[in-house]
Amino acid sequence: MVGHLVLVQAVGVRLPAPQQNKMDKNLKIFSGRSNPVLAQKIAGSLGIKLGELSIKTFSDGELWIKFEENIRGRDVFIIQPTNSPAENILELVLIIDAAVRASANTVTAVVPYFGYGRQDRKDNPRVPISSRVMVDLMTATGADRIITMDLHSTQIQGFATIPFDHLYSRMVLMDAIKNLGIDPKKSTVLAPDVGSARMSQAYAKRLGMHFALIDKRRYAPNKAEVMHLIGDLKDKDVLIIDDMIDTAGTTVNAANAAKDNGAKSVTAIATHALLSGPAIDRIKESAIKKLIVTDTVSIPENKKLDNMEIVSVAQVFGEAIRRVYDGESVSALFEF
Repeated sequence: MVGHLVLVQAVGVRLPAPQQNKMDKNLKIFSGRSNPVLAQKIAGSLGIKLGELSIKTFSDGELWIKFEENIRGRDVFIIQPTNSPAENILELVLIIDAAVRASANTVTAVVPYFGYGRQDRKDNPRVPISSRVMVDLMTATGADRIITMDLHSTQIQGFATIPFDHLYSRMVLMDAIKNLGIDPKKSTVLAPDVGSARMSQAYAKRLGMHFALIDKRRYAPNKAEVMHLIGDLKDKDVLIIDDMIDTAGTTVNAANAAKDNGAKSVTAIATHALLSGPAIDRIKESAIKKLIVTDTVSIPENKKLDNMEIVSVAQVFGEAIRRVYDGESVSALFEF
């Protein structure tokens, strides 16, 4: 069988010699194929190179994984968002298993976007709790720790029997919002649904802005409509903040509702830019003036818009990895 070989490697900015030597010896960072650009940035933020990892896809679709360097006794961090296709999930667990079998000291799964995070409960008869299955897969194959960002549901952390670090993109998104140059007293953070209300309230409080809420009704998967809007948007610069934009139905409906209720401008902000299905066309035709997202998920060139700003979360993940490696508090990252 003939396979396609992908060798991921990156060169980062070097740190001062003593710290660099220590990290080169014990800390190893590897990347799957889901988002190698982000992995390169994370490694660069730590001043080290990505480790060499070979990934083959055989003609029948099977994967073959091999570490191309010695990782015995090393602390290994594997960077792989688990967005679609599902092959990204399988690739991650196979890399974890390979690291464990290569006698790594510790193996940490760094999952910038946690796939299946919306299926976190048994809301219908005869359905799986898919996010629990994802955690079990990583744990069963030998991961010692999971690091992720902006879970759709924070209760997913309770499914894990290993340390689970939940990072927040607000550390970089807050700066992007401040750079918009809008007056906080004349701005409103609009929660597009009840599920995102807590996040939106936190942003509104920290930014000193007003808060508004949309009552949304979902009548089918990826299909919802606005029922009520609570709050004053007239002549306000509106920020719609959510953890992800998938098909963009929720975000676009909220943006159009804001405009219909007298909003001066609408900016949409999300951590995970999945942008599946009709998302791009919907955003183009909507009232959204600017779209701010992060690079937790690799965004193809054909999905990058003129009004889109992509901010990197590499520094956040890099600092989290450094703190885990050095045995420092990760929660201290959130104290700002």
